Amino acid sequence: MKIFKRRPHLLILLTVVAAVTMIAAMVVQANRMQTLSPREERDRAASGAVVPSGQVDCRKVKCIALTFDGNPGEPTDRLMDLLKEYKASSTFFLEGRRIHEFPYVVRRMAREGHEIGDHTWTHAVLTDVSDAQIRDELRRTARAVSRITGTEPTLMRPPQGRTDDRVSKVSKELGMAQVLWTVTAKDYETDDAALITRRVLAGAGRDGIILLHPLHKGTVPAMPSILKSLSKQGYTFVTVSQLLAPSKAEPGKIYR
Repeated sequence: MKIFKRRPHLLILLTVVAAVTMIAAMVVQANRMQTLSPREERDRAASGAVVPSGQVDCRKVKCIALTFDGNPGEPTDRLMDLLKEYKASSTFFLEGRRIHEFPYVVRRMAREGHEIGDHTWTHAVLTDVSDAQIRDELRRTARAVSRITGTEPTLMRPPQGRTDDRVSKVSKELGMAQVLWTVTAKDYETDDAALITRRVLAGAGRDGIILLHPLHKGTVPAMPSILKSLSKQGYTFVTVSQLLAPSKAEPGKIYR
């Protein structure tokens, strides 16, 4: 009789587990459907759309986007010297809390044609905080960038690449698209410049988005080899927005 009495509870438990699993699968699928590659975004552009005059057309050219996360402290200035040498337009996703210490670096980014994105104020994992904190993390950094450059970012990168429907919803409200990556050198776990170089080159491909962190010791020393090798392979370095042109990143959507 005891076994009989427990069966209804077991059935209820199994039903709940099945429902939760189904909902989780639907959420994952919804997020997957919102994730677009640069090529898919370009294909969404209106027929006959053209890129702005003087800008690279990645439908015709072999493009790749270098992206850099972190605060704009040293050695970012040295990194930009290398990018200038190779005419490598890039995208910097900046943390906001130390931007005020390096306004000249941020102004140089804008002046030399690099794109500036939002990487939150404190590098908070956005899926672990409230909607209000997501909003505050992104808004504070966007305003800090605007005070220096006169323009607020339209792209953001969630720390650790952690995003969900809530992050997407707030990003959309703030007019920001989310940018992940196709290649990471994992330069946060090694100072070996040769290893960082190998990881980048092994994963590089047309329309790729490469993730690097300038403040880690091995990254800037790896950049000459990375830039030289990718240039020899025929890549043109572009910002994320240029990679998507003639389309434009849609707020709330996820690109990689």
